[in-house]
Amino acid sequence: MIHRFFSSSVALLGLLCLMGQRATAQQPLTWQQVQQKFEAANPTLRAGQLNIDESKANEITAFLRPNPDLTLSLDQFDPFTTNPYRPFTSLQPGIAASYLYERMNKRPLRKESAEKATAVAQSTQDDLRRTLTYTLRNAFVQTLQAKAVLALAKENLEYYDKVLDVNRIRFKAGDIAEVDMERLELQRIQYLSDIQTATTNLRTAKIMLLQMLNDRSPVDSFDITGPFDFTAGILPLDEFHTIALATRPDLRAAVQALDKAQTDHKLAEANGSTDPTFGIDFGRQNGDPLYIGLSVTIPVKIFDRNQGEKLRTQLDITRNEHLRDAAQAQVFSDVDSAYFTLMGSLGLLQPYKSSYLARALKVRDTIAFSYQHGAASLLDFLNAQSDYRSIQLNYLNLVGSFLSAANQLNLAVGKEVVQ
Repeated sequence: MIHRFFSSSVALLGLLCLMGQRATAQQPLTWQQVQQKFEAANPTLRAGQLNIDESKANEITAFLRPNPDLTLSLDQFDPFTTNPYRPFTSLQPGIAASYLYERMNKRPLRKESAEKATAVAQSTQDDLRRTLTYTLRNAFVQTLQAKAVLALAKENLEYYDKVLDVNRIRFKAGDIAEVDMERLELQRIQYLSDIQTATTNLRTAKIMLLQMLNDRSPVDSFDITGPFDFTAGILPLDEFHTIALATRPDLRAAVQALDKAQTDHKLAEANGSTDPTFGIDFGRQNGDPLYIGLSVTIPVKIFDRNQGEKLRTQLDITRNEHLRDAAQAQVFSDVDSAYFTLMGSLGLLQPYKSSYLARALKVRDTIAFSYQHGAASLLDFLNAQSDYRSIQLNYLNLVGSFLSAANQLNLAVGKEVVQ
């Protein structure tokens, strides 16, 4: 009975441990899922969204009408009258109201300027998202690259251990010298070092990615998945120019800022005009019937107190024209630089995939077979192993460079045009 209870307890404990391990393990995230988490959780992006909300609040303020003024008056109060008991005999009560009428479309222009400021804020937020997505994609690519390098290092160590097992048998049989066996054993540390370096790089890349996602998950339980390869189908350069001119949010923000500057100049011109104040008053004088009075107050414009603002807004239009031209030139420069970097990486990758990888594998296996049968020297064997390792690692690094260059091109264009 006790033995049965103990066995059941052990089984239950094992089941709970297994369930705990499954609970802590996370499903690897794809690039689309990483983007969704980034959009929902990145604090910098969420803080930038508040700028748009603040700008929309300014639209409400800009479109408010002036409040009317209300005046209550009691005139002709005489405390020094000959009859001290009747100081209110000549009292004249009155009520007056006035309202400032804004001419020259000041209120609609204020609203238009505020709405265009909101459009600029939205484009600025899109540009912030563009640059942060570039950083996020870089961290994603670095994580994929580190995973590929780690897998290659483990594969190389597994292959080398099999070679060592064969050569240990040869050493026991007296087929190779002890010093050669020692050199083979010492070479293994290089493969162990590759695994350790790749593991550290993988964790570093994951930490960067978790920071961008504002995620506190343990590094070892967090994982991503996605293709780590290159594509040869790249659009012509002119098409990337066209897409960038239509898509880049910083260029759009520069164009919108110029449009807003033109509206601000119109508003400055309108603010230089005078606005009349209309008034109406009611009162009673010495017991007479109620009277009504109307008034119009018109400021006399002897001096234009808004001429400085008119000049400033006119200069601001010219300044924003230059900034728009500079942004457009920057777009062409960014696209050209990223495009030629991408094509350079592609030019190196194609011969690797079509020829060099297969040749390196063939040379490694041929030399290893020859060495095991005494037809090749130890130096030839070690060189073949080193060459294979270097070519495979160079290929993975080139794929990483290609994906980074593709990410740079996506940043330059303003959206993902190369996966």
